[in-house]
Amino acid sequence: MSSFAIFRLPHANHCTLIEGEVQTLSSLTDLNGRQGFVIAPFVVTEETPILLIQDTQKTLPRPLPVREGRNYLSSRHDLNVSTPHPHREGSGEGLYPFSTFHSALLAGHFQKLVLARCAIEPNDGSVEPITLFERACEHYPRMFIALVSTPQSGIWLTATPEVLLESLPQPGMMRTIALAGTMRLHDDELDGEGLHLRWSTKNIQEQRYVASYIADTLKRLGIDYEEEGPRTVRAANLVHLRSDFTFGYDSTHAGNLLKALHPTPAVCGLPKKEAQAFILQNEPTPRQYYSGFMGPLHLPLTTHHSPLATHLYVSLRCMQIEDDCYRLYAGGGLLRDSTFDKEWQETEAKMETMRQIINHQ
Repeated sequence: MSSFAIFRLPHANHCTLIEGEVQTLSSLTDLNGRQGFVIAPFVVTEETPILLIQDTQKTLPRPLPVREGRNYLSSRHDLNVSTPHPHREGSGEGLYPFSTFHSALLAGHFQKLVLARCAIEPNDGSVEPITLFERACEHYPRMFIALVSTPQSGIWLTATPEVLLESLPQPGMMRTIALAGTMRLHDDELDGEGLHLRWSTKNIQEQRYVASYIADTLKRLGIDYEEEGPRTVRAANLVHLRSDFTFGYDSTHAGNLLKALHPTPAVCGLPKKEAQAFILQNEPTPRQYYSGFMGPLHLPLTTHHSPLATHLYVSLRCMQIEDDCYRLYAGGGLLRDSTFDKEWQETEAKMETMRQIINHQ
């Protein structure tokens, strides 16, 4: 069965379609020298491998107006892909083990931990996935929007602001960002960019952990970089703190850099290896492809100034679309001074990104 990815870059006025056979990979370094649309999980397992959609027709990715993409994909049967999941929990607070994570922080085992949860919304089948993609494009012009379908992953929709690795118009230049810290905009604040808001010490420290990790990783790899930020950036009804890192790098070796970066403390924790193991053991719902990353890798995108472009985004504000339900995922960074109420409300605010397009608000 043919797989596909349809995506729209931030601020673009059209989407791009890639379709073909999907290749499964067991290591991020296997992405070196490859081209296609990447769908990577939070952690690579036999059940959740790295997926690479490659156009079997050897044609260029096709730019399409969003509505043309709707007409094209609505006539296909690939959108009926479904993957069974034995871990279909509800969305109650009992499945949000805040105390377990917070106790580990208070004991000094970790500097930071990211705790995620999954909420289930009913799906009566009346709205096609491509319609949800179109709504996301309309609602979130600043975000990377992608709808992907493969037999291995099922159907996922994401609207994410976080760049993991992307090529820049200048030849040989790339960028990654440290995006962390979250505040919700209310009432009149929604008319602006949130630049006047004051950040708490907790949010500033959380973002600094991510920025320091990226800087240390680039230094360890011998990559010279320039850092700008942090600054406040808006994503839907939320604002975050963002620092940009730009550097020269050969994108044909992107797999090496991705293995070093992913998962960043923005979705995992510190120390990284121990935090990832703790998350896998203690989160009640497997993340699967949430908090992984996806996007075009080293492809000839016609809208980019460079001959080959890479735009890989962390899979946040996302959901898996099943026959009878939507599985929404969200998480937040926990530090020693985190509180249950604030962290729970942060995940609720992040899930609103997908709930708004489900309910067409």
